[in-house]
Amino acid sequence: MDNLRGAFVMVLAMLGFAIEDAVIKLLAGALPVSQIIGTLGIASAVLFAGICHAQGRPLWSRYFLTPAVILRNVAEAVGALGFVTAIALMPLSSASAILQTGPLLVTLGAALFLGEPVGWRRWAAIVVGFGGVLLIIRPGTENFDWNSIYAVIGVIGLAIRDLAIRRIPAQISSMQLSMLAFLSLIPAAGILLMTNGDTLVSPSLGQWSLLAGIVGIGALAYFGITYASRIGEISFVVPFRYSRMVFALVIGMAVFNENPDALTLLGAAIIIGSGLYTLWRERVVKSTPSP
Repeated sequence: MDNLRGAFVMVLAMLGFAIEDAVIKLLAGALPVSQIIGTLGIASAVLFAGICHAQGRPLWSRYFLTPAVILRNVAEAVGALGFVTAIALMPLSSASAILQTGPLLVTLGAALFLGEPVGWRRWAAIVVGFGGVLLIIRPGTENFDWNSIYAVIGVIGLAIRDLAIRRIPAQISSMQLSMLAFLSLIPAAGILLMTNGDTLVSPSLGQWSLLAGIVGIGALAYFGITYASRIGEISFVVPFRYSRMVFALVIGMAVFNENPDALTLLGAAIIIGSGLYTLWRERVVKSTPSP
């Protein structure tokens, strides 16, 4: 029963993130991407700082300066800049499909940089999954969208973030990490603002409401992931994160009149299938007794 409850909460969290992505895409038509990222960074950092304070956790610690924490924050900023820029400039469904390669990149990075054993089956799944990405972005063809590079940069950044967390000191809580991650978006947004030559826009009341809404939705979705992972078995609950792709497809078609072609849908299916297989193989390997 706990697994089913965890899966249900995970799906709701993914719906929350898909809605957040859609609202960001809507706002990007009126506000600079740098301003959106900076506003989210400030508001969310204040929110999580308040939660840390309520929990009695310090807002500063010498552990914040450890290399793993610094790497995670830089990767978080790069990932957010890349992905938010991607969903602002390209179809939501395509950007979300590329994002689903995250687990494959984490498996690849764990094998290359952390020395974790990865068998030929998971190596094959990684290669096949990246083949799905090529079907979506189609480099070298007339259908290639240069904006898809932002999505690739985004998913690489987020994968590095997930790898870095494996070396985070145990003295740092998840809420403190979240606060630091959103703080890192503030200077990143400033750099993007200057390099793009963006001009800050005074948001309307409706736009302020949307910005506040996605801060709240993002926080609830984050809590949903944490809650789902704690009440259910990780190996059972985590695969339901791929439901975000389904929601992105539906929202993209219903709200933005997107019409993904057959190759995009096939690429998304390959990515999801490869990711699910990789998670399943990881579960099998970990449950097999060592000789």
